[in-house]
Amino acid sequence: MAESYVKPGNQEKGWNDPPQFSYGLQTQAQGVQKRNFLNKRVPPPQLDGSQVSLPSGAPLPAKPLSPTLPLAPPPCTVVLPARRLSAVDSTALSASTHTECEASIEDLMGLLDWALTACRTTVKRQVCDEVSKRLTLFQEMWISGKLSSPVKKRMYYLAQELKKQNWDSADETHRSLIVDYVNEVSQWMVGVKRLIAETRNLPTEVLNAEGPSPKEDTTQNTQ
Repeated sequence: MAESYVKPGNQEKGWNDPPQFSYGLQTQAQGVQKRNFLNKRVPPPQLDGSQVSLPSGAPLPAKPLSPTLPLAPPPCTVVLPARRLSAVDSTALSASTHTECEASIEDLMGLLDWALTACRTTVKRQVCDEVSKRLTLFQEMWISGKLSSPVKKRMYYLAQELKKQNWDSADETHRSLIVDYVNEVSQWMVGVKRLIAETRNLPTEVLNAEGPSPKEDTTQNTQ
């Protein structure tokens, strides 16, 4: 879910402020092998025995002339026909776009509230109340328009992975949000991080228990 991009440096700090690399680019760079530098000194041929010494006064051997090779023909450009989407691909693409467009704060908070309700069975009340305050702050920033579209999409993806019990994917998304959008998420992301950690440690029977749907839970909270 982490995106790969480079943002320009902060001009307020200085004209030569370095650019900011996204979390996705930083993780990709860790797996790339370092290239060999071409400025290393190579020992001369007489030291590694590759050149035979000649007696004094002997003429140097003439270099053999390399045969003239014919010029290679110019490369031809092959234009591939455009791939048409099958019925399955079109349906999946439209469903993905439909899901992103209809991602609302009510659906997202319903998923997060499900995890918080499950944590209240075993986790201390003080911890759950603190997480609830952070989630409320996140909801208020969403409604007031203080969150960008990439943050909303990643948070919705994080909540879905939390519901599916994909803990590593949810934690990876949380780290990418902190690296790429620290100014937007710094006030409430600590609550999301604690929610992921506490939900991961819950028993399986608690996580698999049926809970209220997001709409029902939202109605109860509004009453």
